Amino acid sequence: MTTASDDDAPPRSAAAPSPFPPIADYAFLSNCHTGALIAPDGSVDWLCVPRFDSPSVFGSLLDREAGMFRIGPFGLNVPASRQYEPGTNIISAVWNTPTGWVNVRSALTMSTTRGEDTVTPHTRPPADEDADHMLVRTVTCLDGSVEVELVCEPVFDYGRAPAEWVLVNGDRHTADASGAGLTLRLQTDMALGIEGGRVRARHMLEKGETLYCALTWAAELAAPGTVEEAVAQLDATATFWRRWFSHARFPDHRWREAIQRSALTIKGLTYMPTGATVAALTTSLPETPGGERNWDYRYTWMRDSTFTLQALHYLNLDWEADEFMQFIADLESNGDGALQIMYGIDGTRDLTESTRDDLSGYAGARPVRIGNGAFDQRQNDVFGAVLDSILLHTVRSKRLPRRLWPLVQQQAACASAVWRDPDQGIWEARGAPQHYVSSKLMCWVALDRASKIAGIRGDRAAEDTWRATAEEIRADILAHGVKKGVLRQHYDTEALDASTLLAAVFGFLPRGDVRLRATVDAIASDLTEDGFVLRYRTGETDDGLSGREGSFLICSFWLVSALTVVDQVQEATDLMERLVSVSSPLGLYAEEFDTSTGRHLGNFPQAFSHLALIEAAGRIILHERMRELM
Repeated sequence: MTTASDDDAPPRSAAAPSPFPPIADYAFLSNCHTGALIAPDGSVDWLCVPRFDSPSVFGSLLDREAGMFRIGPFGLNVPASRQYEPGTNIISAVWNTPTGWVNVRSALTMSTTRGEDTVTPHTRPPADEDADHMLVRTVTCLDGSVEVELVCEPVFDYGRAPAEWVLVNGDRHTADASGAGLTLRLQTDMALGIEGGRVRARHMLEKGETLYCALTWAAELAAPGTVEEAVAQLDATATFWRRWFSHARFPDHRWREAIQRSALTIKGLTYMPTGATVAALTTSLPETPGGERNWDYRYTWMRDSTFTLQALHYLNLDWEADEFMQFIADLESNGDGALQIMYGIDGTRDLTESTRDDLSGYAGARPVRIGNGAFDQRQNDVFGAVLDSILLHTVRSKRLPRRLWPLVQQQAACASAVWRDPDQGIWEARGAPQHYVSSKLMCWVALDRASKIAGIRGDRAAEDTWRATAEEIRADILAHGVKKGVLRQHYDTEALDASTLLAAVFGFLPRGDVRLRATVDAIASDLTEDGFVLRYRTGETDDGLSGREGSFLICSFWLVSALTVVDQVQEATDLMERLVSVSSPLGLYAEEFDTSTGRHLGNFPQAFSHLALIEAAGRIILHERMRELM
């Protein structure tokens, strides 16, 4: 009897290369009303208008036939370089072709406020500058001559409705695309031709020449009429970002650039009309390649609030902090007075989740989800996040706004009523409710902060009542949530969970407490892959899903903070250096990092990752500065 050898086996066919660029290769644009992602080849693969959580008009990020918009050298896909213009969210790409060099600038533009915004109405006071509601791009020939191609193919409603194009008054420089009740206008100094659901143009650009295009959804479809106007709008946008940038306080430190890019990203993820901050620009980018862990993150999570306020105040961005605090104060609570765990960026409560089964998903990851089914989950950490935010804001602003005290009372009452109950936990597990330690911990934060706020207000009765409840919660956690000297995921397991690092971040235990040190050490040694922190081991946690996931970047930044708290500063610094080194080429972070491939996973860019970076870097920098004074 003979057996077939490897030499006898049929040759394997090479796997087809993915048509989807790695997430970390995308550039992020924003005008604080909406955002866009631009692939390395210059194509806009993700744009929702008029705001972050609207249906996409360019959705190639989730299906390569769901719309894109490119301008650049014909026949080339890889630029010589790409970078943000310093201090801005404007992307500049330089291309080298066999015949010459060109520079492509792209921005969602900002300019002086000229009146009431009828496209995205404001509930916050309008600022001196606001969004133009358009995407402006210019191409300048630096040397030689370069053939430039423009292709614009919007497909409305997440790829469901192809555009119907018409030339405006027969003018080949202006064309309108309509679909799903929305109309966009493309204005350019190139001659346009309509080809079905797209328009296209080609032009040979000579040294010293500049051309432009603008895609607008502004009132009356206003757009620059000349290249000079387009350049002026890009320059005005640069001025806006740099003026805003100059108001921030950035430490003179080797991590200055990472902190600055994180600040610009957080500002870019802020929805100026209401003051809300979206968790990420995208939906359904997978946590597991090809898997089902795909969520819609284009909403505002209450748990982000305390990290947002902390980062904004640390950077001296008090106006943005106040805007976000007023957004929280405007939110409609549930019948019991509790806030939901997340809201739409305009305060919408109903975020019912659906799937778009007609879309292939990013690199085959399905389903594609619109909405988030966790919006009505019971997650008891929400109270602590809100009340820690209010305390931070009160201490910083030296006053407690009258409209926030009822919110303090409501959230403290809710935390007092539910802290003994199981919930879904900070990670929104879709398995059975458990007594998650981090949820109990955040209820302790809620009552601890409420007590301190009451003390500031002079309400001694509330201060004493809430302090007593906080101590009761602390005792319960230490009695039931600590096993073998380590804080565990929930009361009925010995599994680890990175969320217990919040015990260090929020001061639940003194920095010298042996249980706190043991928890930090256990997570650092037993809940990491190649030195990066996992949320939890998926095989040990009933989260209602299958498949593994990458390390969570926020958890690694939490470990940096926790190591600093327990005076393991060298270990914290070493990890921080590694985290800074794995940012995208443009300094951005997704939700997760796959240590086996070096790829970013999950929605992008992720606000939580950038907020945690600022907090972790700030702790180490403060420690270094304090040592200088000793």
